[in-house]
Amino acid sequence: MFKNRLLCEKRREGESEEEFRERQRLARRLCGIKRRIAVLSGKGGVGKSTVAANVAVALAAKGYSTGLLDVDIHGPSIPTLLGLENQPIYGEKEGLIPVDFEGLKVVSAGFLLRSQDEAIVWRGPMKANIIRQFVSEVLWDELDYLVVDCPPGTGDEPLSVCHTLECVDGALIVTTPQKVAAVDVMKCVNFCKTLKIPVIGVIENMSGFLCPKCNTVTYIFRSGGGRELCKQMKVPFLGVIPIDPDIAYACDVGKPFVRDFPESPATRKILEIVETIEKKLPTQKESDEQTKEACL
Repeated sequence: MFKNRLLCEKRREGESEEEFRERQRLARRLCGIKRRIAVLSGKGGVGKSTVAANVAVALAAKGYSTGLLDVDIHGPSIPTLLGLENQPIYGEKEGLIPVDFEGLKVVSAGFLLRSQDEAIVWRGPMKANIIRQFVSEVLWDELDYLVVDCPPGTGDEPLSVCHTLECVDGALIVTTPQKVAAVDVMKCVNFCKTLKIPVIGVIENMSGFLCPKCNTVTYIFRSGGGRELCKQMKVPFLGVIPIDPDIAYACDVGKPFVRDFPESPATRKILEIVETIEKKLPTQKESDEQTKEACL
């Protein structure tokens, strides 16, 4: 269940002394984080960042020390979703200091941009290096959970994130009902299997429109695709989140819907997902001992 993080006791084959020292430094920086959760999607525009932000807010509201890291270089949405646009991020000699959002520690690639409309025009290797540096330079201190909003897809960028984190305890995969999105989920599941990352489950977002007047759900896209896919891929299906005008409003004004719309079906689903995380990735007992051992 909990991966042993004694990763830096010896040099890997082909690893230089400098690379080994850097890996040791990174391990010491991250060893206070008990659980690392990657939020993935096979393609953009499926609501991955919305799920990541609200899961992190819900964990923090339950009293867990929680961090939210947005490393979606080309589309950092977390500042908008939490009302933190144009928020400066400060650093000290040791690294970057997370921004506080009601007890949630937040770091986003968007905090580093000069303006919200600034385009990132970098080639792959440079983006990978920036991601590694970004992940490794944050001063998280002690965390129960770190929720990481990864770049979409299964290419260099999410790969760089997962490799830099060393141990990812579980992945949430976000999709929508369309067939084209389902194909990308299969790639995400296989990405996790290749990297030996346990899949906490798949969330089908934008599954039907919830009428605010009568609470009837109208299915705009085909339904049931996520459940069928999970059965085929043998991974857990965590349920559906409908299209809800309240969610759209909350995202636009920078307020987490789990806080402002507690009766929303989307909020209930996010809280169910958080309960699943608590059961599958507990932060006490064995976790504490092994994390402590890894930091010695």
